[in-house]
Amino acid sequence: MINRKFLKNSTIGLLSVVLCGLLTLIVMEVVKFSRSHRDNDKISGEKKIKIGFSLGTLKEERWIRDRDILMAKAKEMGAELIVQNANNDDKDQLKQVKYLLEQKIDVLILVPNDNIKSAKAVELAKEQGVPVISYDRLVLNADIDLYVSFDNFKVGELMANTLIQSEKLENILIVNGAENDYNTKMIKQGYDKVLKPLVSDGKVNIISEEWSANWLREYAFNVVDSKLQQGEKIDAVIAGNDSLAQGVIEALSEHRLTNKVKVVGQDADLRACQRIVEGSQYATIYKPIEKLAEPAIEVALKLEKKESIYLKHTIYNGKNNVPYYVLTPIAVDKNNMEDTIIRDGFHLREEVYKD
Repeated sequence: MINRKFLKNSTIGLLSVVLCGLLTLIVMEVVKFSRSHRDNDKISGEKKIKIGFSLGTLKEERWIRDRDILMAKAKEMGAELIVQNANNDDKDQLKQVKYLLEQKIDVLILVPNDNIKSAKAVELAKEQGVPVISYDRLVLNADIDLYVSFDNFKVGELMANTLIQSEKLENILIVNGAENDYNTKMIKQGYDKVLKPLVSDGKVNIISEEWSANWLREYAFNVVDSKLQQGEKIDAVIAGNDSLAQGVIEALSEHRLTNKVKVVGQDADLRACQRIVEGSQYATIYKPIEKLAEPAIEVALKLEKKESIYLKHTIYNGKNNVPYYVLTPIAVDKNNMEDTIIRDGFHLREEVYKD
């Protein structure tokens, strides 16, 4: 009779040998797989391109949308997008750009918090041979490679034309965004082109032009509230964006003037679109972000590969005539909401008309 203890020991020994053999095979396959991929990478010479994305802020809804679309597009095209948000702090943005450069990024996409101070961040990138795309906001006096934005002059024109074409409006209040954002200067040039001749003819009165630091909604509220308390009659308000428009409308509500003053903003934020169909906001300037974000990634990849980029337009930023990828904005009110924002899928119909 075979000794049971002997059988048990023999079985354990056999299983151990088999297990060791399997582990050895697994390790060999893993090593083989790893070597194969390294060899393929060497042969193809390809690497994942790193794109740094430095945002001046993520406070407004639209910047969150930009970030998400850029991230999705970068992933789709095999690139890595590293995102940093400066929260409206110039010093933090410079630190974050330094961090991105330490990560060995290949291209920098920059939304400057300050159009002049951000030139230092561009300088640091260029010292390391990193191309810079100025995204939506223009960096002044800097050696940027490309400016990607909507036509901000046209934004201002649309804001003014949308108001004056609706009916006779005499007293217009203007609440601009931050003075350190060059977009606000271009928007002003746009609405000035429309309004100045009317002011000269005595057909329109500009109550006041205000500038909201860091695009603070609370500032817009305080300006409107103060003007109304002083007895000013306001027929319409041009607000720098839809967040400022919200502050304006909240102040109007406090004085029981909801739906009685025409307010136009920009960016087509969801809440603004809801206000438009409800009637408390007259219009917004719609900028299809997908058409801005997707080309930005495509151009970033071309810059990294040192491919030639041919653009029809340029813009002078105080230093160079910068290649300018420019897109046309669209004025949207309740009459064309369906044919623009809803049709494009920018917002869902059930979201816009939820009330």
